[in-house]
Amino acid sequence: MTNMKINPTYSTKEQLIELYNKPLLELVFEAASIHRQYHNPREVQMSSLLSIKTGGCPEDCGYCPQAARYSTDVEAHKILSVDSVVEQANNAKANGSSRLCMGAAWREVRDNRDFDTVIEMVQAVNNMGMEVCATLGMMSEDQAKRLKNAGLFAYNHNLDSSKEFYGDIISTREYDERLETIENARKAGLTVCSGGIIGMGEAVEDRIGLLMSYMAMETPPESIPINALVAVEGTPLEDQKPIEQWEMIRMVATSRIVFPQSVIRLSAGRTKMNMEAQAMCFLAGAGSIFAGDKLLTTPNPEFNEDKEMFEILGLIPKAPFKEGEQPISYPDEKIEARKAAEAQRKEELEKASREARSNGFEPRKIIVNS
Repeated sequence: MTNMKINPTYSTKEQLIELYNKPLLELVFEAASIHRQYHNPREVQMSSLLSIKTGGCPEDCGYCPQAARYSTDVEAHKILSVDSVVEQANNAKANGSSRLCMGAAWREVRDNRDFDTVIEMVQAVNNMGMEVCATLGMMSEDQAKRLKNAGLFAYNHNLDSSKEFYGDIISTREYDERLETIENARKAGLTVCSGGIIGMGEAVEDRIGLLMSYMAMETPPESIPINALVAVEGTPLEDQKPIEQWEMIRMVATSRIVFPQSVIRLSAGRTKMNMEAQAMCFLAGAGSIFAGDKLLTTPNPEFNEDKEMFEILGLIPKAPFKEGEQPISYPDEKIEARKAAEAQRKEELEKASREARSNGFEPRKIIVNS
C-alpha cells in the first residue's frame, strides 16, 4: 500500500467540485474503493465527546449555543473535576469508546489552575488506555507541548468552512489564527483533528474550499470530522434549514477520496440521519462516530442505538491507537513545582503553629452569645 495522504488526481477547485457533484452512487463507489485500500471497512471508532467546561464563551461563532452573547438553554458551568472526568471516561470505555474528546468553552488556553486540571485529566485518561483528544481553543506551542507531555493523542481545532465564508459565521477569531493553532499542535508532535460544518448557508464551493485549506498544509489532518449544523434556538443560525442526508454522504465521500489515509469522522447531526444514510456514510469512508447521548451540549444517538446499528451493519468498534502508538504521560513540571510549593507552605505553617504552641501561645477563643 502506497503512502497517499493527499490524492494527486484532484488538485484544483474545479476538479474537486466536479468530484463532489458526481452521480451519487459513482461517488460512493469511488470513495469505498479508496477506503478499502487504506482502512478496514468494518472498523469504526467509537469516540465520546465530553464538555469539561461548559458555556460562557466570549466568541461569536454563529452556530454555537455556548457563546455567552446568545440566549440559549445552555448554562455556564465551571471546569469538571479530574475524578468526574475519569468516571465518565470509564463509562464511555465500558460502552465501547476508545477515544475521549474533551472540550472546553474557551477562546484560548490560559496558563492557570484550570489548564493544570486539564493536564491532569489528560494524564489520567491516557493511563486508562484511551486515546485522548482535546479542543480548548487557541493555544501556544509551549501549551501544546505540555499537552503532548501529559499524553494527549490529538488536538481538535476546526476550520469550520472555507476562508471566504468564514467571516460570515465568526468575527472574533481570524481564520489564520486557527491555522496557527493547528501548526502549534503539529510542532509539539500532536496529531491533528480538524474539520468543518456544513449546512450553515455556505455554497458547495465553500465546502470544497475547506478541503483545499487542508490540501495546502504540509501534512493534512489525521482526523477530519464532518459535522452537519445542529440549529440551536437562540443562535444566529437557529432558522437555518437542515441539510439533506445526501449532502453529508457527498461530503464524507469527497473527503475520503481527497485524503485517503485520514480518518473521516461522522460527527454532529447524526440524530437527523436514518440508519440507511449512516450506512452509506460508512460505505463511503466514515471511520468514526461520536457515541453517547450528547455532543458537548447538543443531542446525539445513545450508546444502545449505536450498538444495535453496529450489529445490523456488521461493524466492529475500532481499538485505540491503531493510527499511532500510545503516548507516555510524563509528570508536568509546573504542576509538580506548584504542588511542592504548596506542600512546603503547609509544612511551614504547621511548624510555625507548633512553635507558637510550645512557647505558650494559644489561639484566642471567641465565645458567641446566643
